[in-house]
Amino acid sequence: MKRSNDQTAQLKWDNSDNDGAPLYAGVKQMILDRIQSGEWPPKHRVPSENELVAELGVSKMTANRALRELASEGELVRIQGVGSFVAERKGFSELFEVRNIAEEINERGHVHQASVVVLGQETASPDVADALGLPIGVPVFHSLIVHSENGVPVQIEDRFVNPEAAPGYLDQDFTNQTPNAYLTAEAPLSGSEHIVEAAMPQPWECKLLVILRTEPCLLIRRRTWSSKRVVSFARLVYPGNRYRLESRSGKISEE
Repeated sequence: MKRSNDQTAQLKWDNSDNDGAPLYAGVKQMILDRIQSGEWPPKHRVPSENELVAELGVSKMTANRALRELASEGELVRIQGVGSFVAERKGFSELFEVRNIAEEINERGHVHQASVVVLGQETASPDVADALGLPIGVPVFHSLIVHSENGVPVQIEDRFVNPEAAPGYLDQDFTNQTPNAYLTAEAPLSGSEHIVEAAMPQPWECKLLVILRTEPCLLIRRRTWSSKRVVSFARLVYPGNRYRLESRSGKISEE
């Protein structure tokens, strides 16, 4: 699908009103404006990285991040070697769901306990700022919680939160409700991203989980969005011998 010269000419961009926001955020907003106005309907091919660079005068890295984040937020569909297209407006279901761990434990008839190790405000490091889509050094909320099942640690939840999305985060008692439950009520989920991998635990993680350095863990990196804003970024660390991921889809018949 090829865009006409007229469509290329419409790529005008004014970043003067972005109040110091990162350039990629301005590129994202330019694309979103056209999607939401209906100018670029579902299945419309949006400008490529190279076209954005040529038309807007931004770097390829800036163009790539704008397109990548819009794809992860469900606004675009990227097809390697073909291009990026406006996503169709439809419901979605995740390949797997990271559930509220307290509910998961209670459903097994076991007792959930939470120990709050850290709950406070910090300045965003480069990695955290990148994950939350915020400038480096701005204030962010940080919580570190160990979840236990019948007294045995089963998850470290290391979470950073955008204060604008959940301003009352630090006032919560996370021994009585999980961050997941609070954030879901405060900023309803519109999208999420999960990266799952096996990892060897760091020394401080071994201490919190009461495991040996030689015991592998399951690591899930999770980002959640509410509308167009990243709400939180979490590292969820599970001892490999105490947790498993399970997913089913479609109809399952048992003979």
